[in-house]
Amino acid sequence: MYQPPHFREERLDVQHALIRNHPLGLLISSGEDGLIANPIPFRLAKESHGLGTLQAHMARANPQWRALSKGAEALIVFQGADHYITPSWYETKRETGKVVPTWNYAIVQVRGRVRVIEDSQWIRAQVDRLTDGHESKRMIPWAVGDAPDDFITAQLKGIVGIEVEITAIDGKWKVSQNRGEPDRRGVAKGLADMATAEANAMVELVRTFGGLD
Repeated sequence: MYQPPHFREERLDVQHALIRNHPLGLLISSGEDGLIANPIPFRLAKESHGLGTLQAHMARANPQWRALSKGAEALIVFQGADHYITPSWYETKRETGKVVPTWNYAIVQVRGRVRVIEDSQWIRAQVDRLTDGHESKRMIPWAVGDAPDDFITAQLKGIVGIEVEITAIDGKWKVSQNRGEPDRRGVAKGLADMATAEANAMVELVRTFGGLD
């Protein structure tokens, strides 16, 4: 992707944190009929090994896994916080008027070859780990074992597992770092004044990456 130097994020722990916090990745690959893209919830595993490994599963009825079973390379896009930025928040607007709107966002792109897994034990363990990772935040977590065994067995027959050993990872945090401090502070204040969940998520990034206290 297009990467101006001031937006490039190369710290692996920061990239991994975005994947963990925004695990729904857009899985993009090429098939006989052209490009295929599907949103898939991923789990980041083996973080201490190389660039990490992604694990997930998809419906057996989804034709994408058959193209991936041939050892195809895939691109997976994880979208973090994003928000429209009005030039009205810039101090530069009052000084010169030479400003335009933009869009702030944080994003991670991952590349790697996909291994398709049809082993039922692997798939069950993957579903358990993915579910437990999200249910653990709940006061009364739901577990896969709460459902009848025969029901779960039938459900597992309808999915296949996928594993991606990450061979390349790129992070881009476009969060107003290219603006002067007065403009960055104006963006942070404008977002904070909106007081929405989306704006609050972005204001934290603007403050952190913009060196604002």
